[in-house]
Amino acid sequence: MRYFEDFAVGQSHELGSRSLSQDQIIAFAREYDPQPFHTDPEAAKRSVFGTLIASGWQTVGVFMSLLVAGMVGDMASMGSPGVDSIRWLKPVKPGDRLTGRVRILEATTSKSRAELGILKTEGELSNQDGDKVMTIVATSFIGRRPPAAA
Repeated sequence: MRYFEDFAVGQSHELGSRSLSQDQIIAFAREYDPQPFHTDPEAAKRSVFGTLIASGWQTVGVFMSLLVAGMVGDMASMGSPGVDSIRWLKPVKPGDRLTGRVRILEATTSKSRAELGILKTEGELSNQDGDKVMTIVATSFIGRRPPAAA
């Protein structure tokens, strides 16, 4: 188990990779973001993108999945008060291989709750060509190391 004290400003953490198929993109979009350039390959060809693309919200979901598997799953996560920014920089196309990374921007201890640390992070997803497709800046609450675990 990793605690707040195990993280330092400037650290980067690799989160792994995942690809999205055309079927996954269409299924997600039909339920959550039913715009033609996400749901219909023929309509997408006539769009400004020229091809089917993943919803930005699906891209955020991919990042979250990688974050939990690659980092949050073995740390004393206590939730998040929110996200400061999300930027979708390039479209994600069927078959793109997305790789996640997160960097610690700030690490502060809570003034009101001694058991809590606060991390501000910048996450990113890059495609197989190394192009950043999404960035996200968020704040997370992380448990501090209990005295018995010190």
